[in-house]
Amino acid sequence: MSFWESLGWMLWATVFVGYLFALFAIVADLFRDHKLSGWLKAVWIFFLLFLPILTALVYLVARGDGMTERSNKAAREAESAAESYIREVAGKSPSEEIATAAALLEAGSISEEEFAALKLKVLS
Repeated sequence: MSFWESLGWMLWATVFVGYLFALFAIVADLFRDHKLSGWLKAVWIFFLLFLPILTALVYLVARGDGMTERSNKAAREAESAAESYIREVAGKSPSEEIATAAALLEAGSISEEEFAALKLKVLS
């Protein structure tokens, strides 16, 4: 195998991997779009299987703007869900923890030493 044949194979491999990325993005966008009916999704998938490159190009031209909007919306929803989960798991802020401990101290539920230990734990 010569240098130019190897270079040609690498070029085609790169093009194929790029096409696979585009194909997965198109299929993900098809299933992300709730306005498109199931039959139209099936038609797009059918043409992606039998006329792959032409259908991918047509899809990107015809639905590329909406594809970007849906992708950005999904990313924002995933980010807000992650932030919500982190807030839920993280619990109270340090100032809220100290205020709760101070209330317990005033009620007589904990001693000064326990309050100092809780305060030190929260601040460290």
